[in-house]
Amino acid sequence: MHLIIDGYNLIHAGLFQADMADLELDRRRLIDYLSAYQRQKSCRITIVFDGWKEGWLTEQKERQKGIDLVFSKRGEKADEVIKRMVREKGAGVVVVTSDREISRFAERMSVPVIPSEQFLVRAERAASMPEKEKAFEDKEEGQRKKGPSKRLSKKVRRARMALKKL
Repeated sequence: MHLIIDGYNLIHAGLFQADMADLELDRRRLIDYLSAYQRQKSCRITIVFDGWKEGWLTEQKERQKGIDLVFSKRGEKADEVIKRMVREKGAGVVVVTSDREISRFAERMSVPVIPSEQFLVRAERAASMPEKEKAFEDKEEGQRKKGPSKRLSKKVRRARMALKKL
């Protein structure tokens, strides 16, 4: 599974007390947090940050603590970078954002979207839950009602499948 995360959106979703004066500190804390999550879940994570106001003239990519970081170029928002990545990578990714525009775009491309707040809840639960409880939780989620009238929409089913992997 490959997670594409809207970096500043996740920071402002309540991960920690965002400090507008020191975004560099918030970015480092987010990278540390997601690096620990990645080690536990063994998934690929790409965080996209805005660089459109004060960024570089070209898009910058780097890797820190096993996490791929992408900074949009000056004049380009992270939203456009995420949309481009979704277009290129297709259904093999999961997008983590609460941005409606990105969510709608990803859903049109049949890519599951996890709201930032919901991702944080899952990440916290995964960090604090022992392995035995995780196995039990997976069994409980597997029990569903049968029949066409009980079937969920494709959008909801994709989101649930992505959440199970988190």
